[in-house]
Formats: sequence, structure tokens, C-alpha cells
Amino acid sequence: MNQAQWVKSAASVSPSERQLKWQSLEFYAFIHFTVNTFTDQEWGLGNEDPVIFDPTELNADQWVEACKSAGMRGLILTCKHHDGFCLWPSKYTDHTVAASPWKKGSGDLVREVAEACRKGGIQFGVYLSPWDRHEASYGDSERYNEFFKNQLRELLTNYGDIFCVWFDGACGEGPNGKRQVYDWDGYYAVIRELQPNAVISVCGPDVRWCGNEAGHTRASEWSVVPAHLQDNEKIQEQSQQADDREFATRINSQESDLGSREIVKQYDELIWYPAEVNTSIRPGWFYHEAEDDQVKSLEELLGIYNGAVGGNATFLLNLPPDKRGLVHEHDIERLQQLGDALRSTFAHNLAAQEQVEIRASETKDDNHAASQLLNDDSDAFWCPREGTEQAWIELDLQEEQRFDRIVLKEHIKTGQRIERFQVEYLDGEDWKLLYEGTVVGYKRICCFEPVTARKIRLTVQESRWCPTLSGLGVHLSNQGEAV
Repeated sequence: MNQAQWVKSAASVSPSERQLKWQSLEFYAFIHFTVNTFTDQEWGLGNEDPVIFDPTELNADQWVEACKSAGMRGLILTCKHHDGFCLWPSKYTDHTVAASPWKKGSGDLVREVAEACRKGGIQFGVYLSPWDRHEASYGDSERYNEFFKNQLRELLTNYGDIFCVWFDGACGEGPNGKRQVYDWDGYYAVIRELQPNAVISVCGPDVRWCGNEAGHTRASEWSVVPAHLQDNEKIQEQSQQADDREFATRINSQESDLGSREIVKQYDELIWYPAEVNTSIRPGWFYHEAEDDQVKSLEELLGIYNGAVGGNATFLLNLPPDKRGLVHEHDIERLQQLGDALRSTFAHNLAAQEQVEIRASETKDDNHAASQLLNDDSDAFWCPREGTEQAWIELDLQEEQRFDRIVLKEHIKTGQRIERFQVEYLDGEDWKLLYEGTVVGYKRICCFEPVTARKIRLTVQESRWCPTLSGLGVHLSNQGEAV
């Protein structure tokens, strides 16, 4: 395969429909809540007495409203963590809410959260830990795999549409002293059969882990990566020798460069495997009263959001309810601040005003002119002639405007192509550099100190086959207004 053929082939790798829908959610919540909340632990041992699970004011609607206040569009519930305690009355174990005093044993928290999500207009997802420190069959691989698939079937058939099934990679020793061999392909088959529109995340073929829990993203977060990153069997073999049981199966996702031209040209098979950034609003994943004064600052959360959603990934933020069964007041306040800041920044696009003029280097055809960038139709996009790996766009706002954010979006339905770009603004008669970046992908939020200018120029310096853009936004943040 020559250079031109390779570049065109890499540029043509594109997402599935389920991956497109997942990416469009952008920002959604994790809810970690189980017996650990009541023992003040992060990882349960599996021997906790269900009698300790007794939230006194649990309100799933409050959880959903907290998510919505921050601008989140989905919620993933830890239906069963490593301790094996099930938040629904599973038929396959007695270690569930049915054995707890909560609602006198008649409660089903998975149902309450699923219904609250539907009522609130956000998507619902499930987390089910493959590692189960309570289940006696764990380590008897064939028996446990059947047990686990039965629990999957319960979650995927009784609670409506699921947008995501989230798997941890934890692999511990069972009560019988045996190490469990997971039937990943069997798990995936159950999900594809029962919830074909759900993405399978982290330990799964649809969405990969960004490589850390601190909210950090790569400078270049590629969605097109070598196919071997999906090889769970290979990764599982590596995990047997890893010290970190929790994230051993994600070890290949921790490299700093997963998809540059230099990397992917070494491989014959490439896949669309986008990243998710996950972190918690507090130091721990479960609620601890001692952390009430350690909620992440607004500035920190905005930085993670801009780096994740604005760096071609999604942002999964954990909100741990307290022993009452409520998201704590400190967290609620911070989520509202975050949502207010995001709405005030991105609600008004200076580039979308009627008088704005836009021009670009030679385009593929009239249907892909630069004016398509300002079209609300998600299927409309700008594209230069095929085979063009460099191009430019100029935006004339018609009058000087103050801004500190530029948002770029590729038309990822046709692939991820932009490899390097720069943004400049016209100062008098001179173009001055404002921002330099590498990948764009689903969304790139370019953040910089506020400037006042009328004309903006985007130059695509390197791309695969030909670049595309489906969105261009010019914005001023709260911070920019205050400067």
C-alpha cells in the first residue's frame, strides 16, 4: 500500500451509530453507591451484612436533577460493585437490596434510577463489576460466567433502554482461591442481543479508558487506533502479571501516543475506539464524610471538561451519594456552578450571527462550502478537494468582538483526519498566533487568554486525505468577561 492509499484508508475509519450517539452525550455521571457508602470503604470485602444498607432519604430524582444542573445528559449506576451487593433484587443471589431493611426489602434501586432518568430526560447506563468478592462461584470460571451473564440479562431486560454497559477490569482471587477467567465474548454477545444500541465501555469494544482517573487527557486523543487495543484476551494475559488489579486490563491504553501517523502506519488494521475520561468530584469514588470539604473546585472541573469534551473524549464525572441517599449539598452547589459556567460560555456563538462572512481554500464542491460550517444540520460539513492535506478558513465577524474560546468539530461520520492546525487573529495588518493544536475529532475547545478581533483564520497544516469540519464556534467565557 503506497502513502496515498494508506492515508486514505486511515481517514476512512469511522464510528458506529452507537458510538456516534454515545459521543454526542459528551458529559454524564457515575453514581457510586452500595454497602461501601455505609462502611466508609472504597472496596468492599464481600462479607458485609445487607442490614447496613439503609438510606433514609434516598431520592433518585434528586440525583438526576443534580446531573442536569451541571449539563449532564446521562447517568451510569454502579448496580454491583466488587463487594457483590446488588442494588436490584437479583434472582441469582441473596446478597441484594431484598435482604436489606431499605423499603423493608421491597426496594429496587436500579428501577428507581432508571425511571428517574427517563422522567428527567437523560440516558441511563449500568455498571456491573465482573469481580465479585461475595459470590462463591467466582473462580469456578464456567459457573461464574453463567451467573454473571444471568445478572447481565436481568439488568438488560427489566429496566428499559440502556445507553452504556460499563465494565471494570478488576480481577481478584475468588473465595475458593481460584482466579476467574472472564468470558468477555460471551458478555458482549448478551449485550449485543439485548441492548444493541448500548456501548460497551472501558473493558469493551466500543469505548476505551483514557488511561488515568485524574481527569487528564492526551494532547492528541485519537479515536482511530490500532485494532490490537481491543484485544481483551491479550490484555487479560498481561493483567495476570500486573500489580494493579483494578486497571490491569487497561494497560495498553496508557501509552502517550495511540494514533499518530507514525504509530498507526505500522498496523494493517485500524479501528474507531474513542476515549472516555472518568474522575470523581471528590477524592474517593464512594461518599466519605471526611471529604466534604474536598469537592473539586469549579476551575478544576472546567479544566477537566475543556480537556475531555474539548479534547475528543467524553467526560464521566462521579457523584457519590451520602448515607442519606442524597448527593451532598456541597456537590450540588458545585454542579450548579459548573452548569451555569458552561451554559453562559457556550450558549452564544459569535460566529453564528447573520452578518458573519466565511471563506476558505478551494472546496470539494458547492455542497461542502465553508458556509456549511455555520449550518445547524449535523450532516452538513466543509471539505476541500479530496487529497488536499492542507487548507484554510477565514472568518469575518464584521466588527471587533472579545472571545477566549474557539470550538471546532470534525465531521466524524466520515472519519477523523486533522493532525495539526493553528488559529490566528488579525491585529491591524498582522496575523498573530492564538492557538496551536493537533487532533480535532468530535470536538476541540481551544482555550486562550481573551483577545478582541474582527477576523480569525484557521489553518489545517496536516491532515489525512482531506480535512472536514462540521462546526465552528467563537465564544467568551465567564473568566474572559471578568478579565
